[in-house]
Amino acid sequence: MTAIEPNTVRFSSAAASTGAPYMTTPVAYDGILLAGFGGPEGQDDVIPFLRNVTRGRGIPDERLEEVAHHYRHFGGVSPINGQNRILKEALEGELARRGIDLPVYWGNRNWSPYLEEVVTEAAADGKRTLLAFATSAYSSFSSCRQYREDFARVLEETNLGETVTIDKIRPFYDHPGFVESFETGVREAVETFMSQGIAPADIQILFSTHSIPTADAERSGARDIDWGEGGAYAAQHLAVAAWVMDRVRESIPEAADVSWELVYQSRSGPASQPWLEPDVCDVIGELPARGRKAVAVVPVGFMSDHMEVLWDLDTEAAEAADEAGLAFTRTPTPGVAPSFVTGIVDLIVERLEGRPNEERPHVTSLPGAFDVCRPGCCENVRAGFKPAASGVAP
Repeated sequence: MTAIEPNTVRFSSAAASTGAPYMTTPVAYDGILLAGFGGPEGQDDVIPFLRNVTRGRGIPDERLEEVAHHYRHFGGVSPINGQNRILKEALEGELARRGIDLPVYWGNRNWSPYLEEVVTEAAADGKRTLLAFATSAYSSFSSCRQYREDFARVLEETNLGETVTIDKIRPFYDHPGFVESFETGVREAVETFMSQGIAPADIQILFSTHSIPTADAERSGARDIDWGEGGAYAAQHLAVAAWVMDRVRESIPEAADVSWELVYQSRSGPASQPWLEPDVCDVIGELPARGRKAVAVVPVGFMSDHMEVLWDLDTEAAEAADEAGLAFTRTPTPGVAPSFVTGIVDLIVERLEGRPNEERPHVTSLPGAFDVCRPGCCENVRAGFKPAASGVAP
C-alpha cells in the first residue's frame, strides 16, 4: 500500500489539493460520480454480496446466512440498485433542465456496477475531474471516509491515480433538499394520529438511523470540534431531528406535547463491541409504559427505502409496535422527491461555482460540513487510516 504523506490531499482536483476546508475556487468538473453501497439483485447474489460487505472480517457463510434471510424475504433483491438507477435518471434530467452538461456515472462499493468499472469508463470517455455524490448524508467512517478510501483504492488499482481526480460533495445531512421530506412526513403523521383521536401527549416520534460502533461514532467528524457524546454522527442526527420537530411545532401548536428521541437500528457487530443505542424496537416495546398510544418512526439516517428501511423498520419495528398495541407509521425517505433531486444539483453547483460556505443553504448551526475532510476525521480504529481522496491525510 502506498504510504500516506502527512497533511497532503491526494487523488483530488488542484483546487481541493490546497487542503482548505471549503473550496471557493470554481472547478470545471467534467463528470458526476454517483457512489452507492450496492445490493444483490437475485438469490444467487446474496451471499457473494455479503462477503463483499464484510470483506477482511473473516465472517463464515453460516453467519452471513443469518443476515441473508432479510434479502431472501424479498426474493434476494435489494431495492437499492433500482433506486439508484431512478436517482441517476432524475439527476440527469435535472442537470439537463438547468443547462448543466455533465454526465452521471453510477458505481457501487459492494456490488455491480462497481466503482472500478465506472471510473474506468469515465476515464475512457475522457473525464478526468470527477465530483462524487455518496449516497449517505452524515459524517462517520462508514458513511463518509470509507467512500473516500474506496475512491483512492479504485484510482490506485486502475492505475488512474495520476490522471483522474475525485472530489466529494460535503456531508448534506442538513441541506434543505434532504430534510424537507422528514419534516413533511412527521407533520402528516402527527396530523393523522390526531385525526384518529390520539392526543399529542400520547404520540411518540422516533428518529431512526443506522447504529455504528461507539468507537467510530466518537471519532466521527473533525477532531478539533467538540461534538459531544457520539461525535459528529450523533450530533448531526440530533440537530436535524430537533429542527424537524421545531418546524412541525410551528405548523401544529398542539405538537408541543409530542415527544421525540433519536434511536438506532441495524446493528451488525458482536455483542462484545459497544454500538450506539437505544435500539428502535427496544424503545417501541417501552412506549406503552410511558403512556404512548402511537409511534411514528422517521428514517432520518437514510436516503431511500432500501433494505434497512424495508426490513428493520417496515417489518421488525412495525411488528414491535403491533405487539405493543401501538398505532404505527413509518414516514418517507427523500428518495427521488423533486426537492431532493434539486438539492443534489444545488450541491453540485456549489462546487462548480466555488460558492463561499456562508452562502450555502443549511438548516442547522453545526460546523464542519467540509468540502475537504480534515486530518484524522472519521477514523476506523480497527483498520487504521488508509489512503483516501478528498481529505487532508492524518
